Parts: sequence; C-alpha cells; structure tokens
Amino acid sequence: MIRTLLVAAALAGASAFAPSAQPMRTATTLNGDMSKSLPFLVRPDKLDGTMAGDVGFDPMGISEIQTDLKYARWAELKHGRICMLAIVGMVVQAHFHLPGAAYQEPDPFLAPGVVGAQSNLQILVGIGIVELANFDKHYGEGEPGDIGFGSQFLIGKSPEFIAKTQEQEIQHARLAMIGFTGAAVQTLIYHTPLL
Repeated sequence: MIRTLLVAAALAGASAFAPSAQPMRTATTLNGDMSKSLPFLVRPDKLDGTMAGDVGFDPMGISEIQTDLKYARWAELKHGRICMLAIVGMVVQAHFHLPGAAYQEPDPFLAPGVVGAQSNLQILVGIGIVELANFDKHYGEGEPGDIGFGSQFLIGKSPEFIAKTQEQEIQHARLAMIGFTGAAVQTLIYHTPLL
C-alpha cells in the first residue's frame, strides 16, 4: 500500500516536468504599456507618469478603485512628511532632551505617557489646525501636498527644477515611511535607542 502511494506521488511530481500538449501562446505588448517598476506587469491606466514619482507600481490595483489619484498622492505625501519628521525625532530623542523630568524618556513609545495630557493635547491641537486649514485642498484642483508652507521657494524656478524637487520629495517620503517602520519595529523588539 505504501509503495503504491509513493510511486503515485513520484509519478505525479514527474508529470509537472512533462511537455505541455497545448501549443504555447505568445502575447506581445508594447513597452509603453508595461510598468517601469515591475516590467512583467501591465501599467495601470491611471498611472501614466504625469505625477512625480509615478513608475507604474500598483501590484494590488489600488489605483483602479480610487476615483481621484490626487487624494492618494495627498495621503502619500502627508504620511511621508510625518515619517520624515518622526525618524529624525526618534534619533534626536534618543540623545537630546528638553529640560525637565517629564522629557527624559528615550523610548518614543513610552514618552507620550510620561509627558502628560497637556503636552499631548498641544500636539493634537496643532495637527488639527493644520488638517482643518487644508481639508478642502484634498479634492479638486491644485497641487497635491501644497499646504502653502515652503512653496514660496519654488517661485521663479524652472519647470524642470520643480519636477526634480517633487520627485526627490516623494522618493524621500517613501524611504522615510520604510525607515520609520523599521525603526518602530526595532524599538518595539529591542527597546534600545536607534543610534
């Protein structure tokens, strides 16, 4: 009985290497229709390269369910900017502190509980003010991520410089999101300062 089962399993495994009886079909796709980031996948229609940092990366098909990609770009820039600040804050917090006993906690996950409700409320109100001031900009016309802070440095610059700066920002934002995730996991696992 066992020998028969082993022989059947071996034959079933060997059949995977047998030539196919059906003729191979070839599909030709123009290079322009393929994703730059994953050349073996077809580029989604909405990711046409017009936005900074767009290389057709959407393996989960999220761009197909989004009605407006500007909202997704707003979210990506917002989270990336927060992560850029957070990763710098995590490194600085491990070595430099504000004066006072409440600000001496080096662990960024324990620090909000140590500083008290008033400090956390100040941060929450500050974030709320920025969010409310820019709430109507998420949909409609305008440049995603332009909250009116720092854009004065782009006045009078060439379109190539602005495109390069936007490309750099989105790449740094994506890198910061990955870096913050790694730093958070490392902090949660080892409970030691990053550097």
